[in-house]
Amino acid sequence: MPKAYLVAHIRVHDPEEFERFKDLSQHAINEHGCRVLARNPNPEIKEGDVSGTVILIEFDDIAAARAFYASDAYRAARAEREVSATTDLMLVEGD
Repeated sequence: MPKAYLVAHIRVHDPEEFERFKDLSQHAINEHGCRVLARNPNPEIKEGDVSGTVILIEFDDIAAARAFYASDAYRAARAEREVSATTDLMLVEGD
């Protein structure tokens, strides 16, 4: 079964509030046993106009990624993120 990935571009406009998101999202990550492969506030942009912190999280499969995104733990984190940042987020199934 192919791995799955959460890819996010996060543009923070309230750093203090964003710290709460980071704490809550780490709890969700720990709870779901997924793996953060990259977290970089200064990615090297080669094309396009996406900016901000890039997050790449690996899951065992797309069902696990969907379960993480829909979980109560991540829903609480997402609520904090939505007041502190603008985000582009996608779930991607890999090979």
